[in-house]
Amino acid sequence: MGKAGRFACIFTPMALTIASLTCLIIVGLGGTNKNNSSYNNLYFFRANTTDINIDPSDLNIPHNPLTDAIINQTTDTAKKALDIKDFYHVSLWNYCAGDFDNGNDKVTYCSPRKNQFWFNPVEVWGLNNTGVDKLFSKELRSGLDAYKQAAKWMFIAYVVAVIATIVEIFVGIFALFSRLGSFATTIVSTVSSLFLIAFALTATILYSTLMGTFNNAVKKYNIHGSLGHNMFVVVWLAVAFSFGAGLFWLVSSCCCSGRSNRIKYGHESGRKGKYERVDSPYGHRDGASHFQSGPGFQAPHHGVPLNNVGNKATAYEPYRTANV
Repeated sequence: MGKAGRFACIFTPMALTIASLTCLIIVGLGGTNKNNSSYNNLYFFRANTTDINIDPSDLNIPHNPLTDAIINQTTDTAKKALDIKDFYHVSLWNYCAGDFDNGNDKVTYCSPRKNQFWFNPVEVWGLNNTGVDKLFSKELRSGLDAYKQAAKWMFIAYVVAVIATIVEIFVGIFALFSRLGSFATTIVSTVSSLFLIAFALTATILYSTLMGTFNNAVKKYNIHGSLGHNMFVVVWLAVAFSFGAGLFWLVSSCCCSGRSNRIKYGHESGRKGKYERVDSPYGHRDGASHFQSGPGFQAPHHGVPLNNVGNKATAYEPYRTANV
């Protein structure tokens, strides 16, 4: 197998690695542009507040302009006073909010992107210092604290996975020339896959748990949480591509050496030929195929008598390669 075969062997894991990186980039694009519907459909968690129902009689809060508006006006007006949108999408870097327009999502705002972002409904909905946040169950408050810590680890795992995948692509170029390069790429691919799996598992478990806790805590307010299926499909596709790339990198480090065996069938260093008999230095041809030898026989151009080597049918017959 020559260089062409080596290239074919490296092409598959390289393509899978690039596909994995593409998926990771798509994950990072979620929620980055409110005017792009494709980006807006990429989110981990969605809070639907369309049918929110706030009963003022349940609110035991101090008087201030905001709380007076909540108490004295209808639920719909209170929702406007709190500037609560119809839905909230939580992505990797930020959140986006918007309203329903004829049954379609219309994103009107995306928060600034932030490293280690986590969604805090109390802050986003402007419930700080109103006493409303105290209505949330202790379970939800504890869940939000755990979510905050886990979101930081999830973000770090994502960044490491992206960097390792980029390094994997560059190191993979050297795999084209040797199996040692493939082995080095396999190591980098393993690191990339481990952090990518950690990111995917953390995101899946984190937001699934958050959804359950969130729904139980705010069910009486008709607020519903759900997962973003598109985002999780892309995340786990990245895992699958990365895992497949790692397997093929490992195979390429054991096989596909890229060397050509040119010694077979008389081929060596690009020379083609066949074997033919050459004359013995101890005798000369007599006729078509008989050799003369014996006591006192003088080899051509040598004035030295030779010992008797016999007339055995198995006499020494050297060969040489002639070009054809």
